[in-house]
Amino acid sequence: MPQLDRHKNRTVPIEFVAVEDLTSLPYPERLTFIFVTSGSLNGVLNERPITVSAPGVLCLSEEDTIQILEKHNVSAQSFRYHPDFLNSIPVSETEDYFPARPNIQTGLSLFQDNPTRTGVPVVTEKAYPQLLEWFFVLGTEVYAQSDARWACRIKKYLIQILGLLEDLNRHSEQSPVDLVLDYIHTHYSDKVTLEDVTKCAHLNRVSLNKQFQERCGCTAMGYLLSHRLKVASDLLTHTGMSLNEIARATGFEYDTYFIKQFTAKRGMTPTEYRNISRQFSNAQ
Repeated sequence: MPQLDRHKNRTVPIEFVAVEDLTSLPYPERLTFIFVTSGSLNGVLNERPITVSAPGVLCLSEEDTIQILEKHNVSAQSFRYHPDFLNSIPVSETEDYFPARPNIQTGLSLFQDNPTRTGVPVVTEKAYPQLLEWFFVLGTEVYAQSDARWACRIKKYLIQILGLLEDLNRHSEQSPVDLVLDYIHTHYSDKVTLEDVTKCAHLNRVSLNKQFQERCGCTAMGYLLSHRLKVASDLLTHTGMSLNEIARATGFEYDTYFIKQFTAKRGMTPTEYRNISRQFSNAQ
């Protein structure tokens, strides 16, 4: 819940959680970053598998969809804030100098939806102590409210943290798994071979599949199949496309092969799935 400012009789739209249990993500009307200080977690963020290992950060907006699948001795803290928190200068104080209210852009790229966003900036060994110090002071200040300017200091540390995370994110290289995930999400409707994904990752089949197993719990081609079937499931539920059209739209050369794979993985035919899913959707 928002903090009550005991110095100025107002609410400040921020929250700091010293022990984040990861059960209520994402938080409504908030931008959230979670600082994982020990352990690791695996999950799915916006339909893409993610792994966050300490020291690590997970950045979420309220529009994100996330499912935490596994947690391994995780300790984490979180800070969440309404986007207007960084833009809370009264308009009357700026209108003589600016035609519109000044907006702080620091950190927004960490939360904005785009094809290359992972939500997991890479925290380097050099950056970790600085982030840990700033995050500790930020959390302490939320509770202490040591004087009337405590919220200003929160903004200072928040801007510093977000700026450093943006810089780390901007200069980090995508892992081979990230490269293949981007390739699959872009080209799943085309004919994709094992050679295509190994070339994309610059790894041989064994090395790539080992990394994919660790991150996603399946091989690269297994992930490709599951992603195609997920898209196909959405098309079955929400469109009137024929099975042949859906098969071709999701990278299956023949509808008979699509039906065989769908039935094997879903335990029912595409037509049965379409009928059941539409009944369920209409009931919501």
